[in-house]
Order: sequence, then structure tokens, then C-alpha cells
Amino acid sequence: MKGQILKLLRNEAAVISGEALSTRLGLSRVSIWKHIQGLKGMGYEIDATAKGYRLVKSPDIPFAWEFPDREDRIHYYERVPSTMGIAREMARQGCPEMTVVAAGIQTKGRGRMNRLWRSGKGGLYFTLVLRPAVTPINGARVNLYAATVLAKTLKEVLDIDAGVKWPNDILVDEKKVSGLLSEMEAEFDRVTYMNIGIGINVNNDPTHHESGATTLKHLLGRSVSRVDFLASFLDAFEANLSTAVSNQVIDQWKQSTVTLNRPVKVVTPRSVTEGVAVDVDENGGLMIRQKDGSIKTVVYGDCFHGDGP
Repeated sequence: MKGQILKLLRNEAAVISGEALSTRLGLSRVSIWKHIQGLKGMGYEIDATAKGYRLVKSPDIPFAWEFPDREDRIHYYERVPSTMGIAREMARQGCPEMTVVAAGIQTKGRGRMNRLWRSGKGGLYFTLVLRPAVTPINGARVNLYAATVLAKTLKEVLDIDAGVKWPNDILVDEKKVSGLLSEMEAEFDRVTYMNIGIGINVNNDPTHHESGATTLKHLLGRSVSRVDFLASFLDAFEANLSTAVSNQVIDQWKQSTVTLNRPVKVVTPRSVTEGVAVDVDENGGLMIRQKDGSIKTVVYGDCFHGDGP
């Protein structure tokens, strides 16, 4: 109902009366007033006069009703330990594909290698539930697809020249603006679900903790709408979802990456691999030419450009 009220308010250039809202929505004027108060409590600035109501300003919060075509699949929480944890339970309970769990703040956001992903106010943090009809080994291509779509959305929507760092960080001028993390469950040789967690530094400022980070606000010199950007990303992601595990994903990722043809160091809990990144294989593994000329393919780990830490 809040979404329907907002739609009517946004469609009116001037004030719309409580009586008109009541008639169109089939609610009492008292109910309309209560919904208006609820919206105001959520951050919507709504003028209430003797003539009726007028929407002045909306908060930049990804409430479900801000995505009319996706409202039943968007779940927003003001503060949670991790969107990935909530999405995992939803996926196990059978939620539909393209379900999104978003949060204003994560207290235990997780990056690769179980590192903390700082998730302060103003950033965009969400997990996307997918159900690709693929084997687990081909699921890695979905990661490449998500990173490629995100970099492309940054370019097309905000004119930010973003590149993909293997395995799935998004960099601008060698500084990290976004990170992706995925997990999946499978039965035999079939993926049951695959969740992709994405954190984007939008209007937050993690740089006092992470000197190698940047934000969309810093890059553009202005605040960026998280609602609008999330809508653009989801539209782009879903529009070509059928290609997410196709061979062309590898080629598209190569066109977006900033990792190939440069010295790298990939660190895992058990090994360190150094050399020049020369290619990725059909499942997204990074192929590294080592000093002795041999090629080693790594499938996970922290990748550092240049000599690394």
C-alpha cells in the first residue's frame, strides 16, 4: 500500500487530496493518514496541508516499493549481520530467482578469505539469489558475468571507467570501489542455488580504514542514488541472464579486466603464485606464466597487481 500511495503522489505535480487518495485506493482517510505518517517515519518528506499531500523528497533507501516491477523479490533491512546469511536461508526455503536481500548497514559483512567487508552507512550492500541450470564447475562463470555487468553499469550509467580485477573486484584507477563474493549449494552435478553478494562504496567513506579504496561519491564529486543504481544493475543483469554461463562471458570479462598481461601475485592460505597473468580458462581460472615459463592456473585467492604486499 505504501508503494501505491507513493506512486500516486509521484504522478501528481501538485497536491493530491486525502479524499482522492482514499477513493483511488479504497481506504479510509484515517488509513491514508496512518500510511503517510509511516512513510514520513521512514524518511519520506511529505507536505501535509489543508488541501492534501505532496511528496517533496524520497530517501535514498532501497525499499521494496521503490522497485515496482520487482517489489515481491526485494527485501530491505536497515541493519543486519550479513545479507548473505539471510539470502542463504531464503534460497534454501525456495525463494524465486533474482531475489535481492539489501541492507543499510552490515555489522559482519564478509569479503574473500573471511575478511571483514566494511559496510557503513551510505554504501550499497546486497545479495542476489540465482538458480542457474549449470554444474558447479560452470558456476564460476556466473561470477565473471556479475562482475562484468557491474563494471558495464558503472560505465553506462555513471560514465565511470571501471575495470574488473580477478577474481571479482571492481577497480577505478587501481582503487577498489566494489567487491563480489559468491557461494553455492549443489546436489550431485546440479547447482541448487548460487548467491552473489555485492558491496559497492557509493556515498560511504571506508578510506580511513582502507587506503586502497574509493567511492562513487569521491569519483563524481556528488552523491549517487543507490536506488537508481541498483535498479539499473538489476535490469542489466537480468536482461542477459541467459548468457551468464555461455562461452561469450569469458570474452566479455577479458574486455573488462585490468588483470591480464601484467605481473600478479595470488595468495591463498596454502600457497603463493607469482608471474604474469596471461589468460583465464573456460571456468575463470587465472592462468599465470611463472618465472620458469610454466603456466599455472589458480582458481581462487587474493590477487595483487605488481609485486603485491
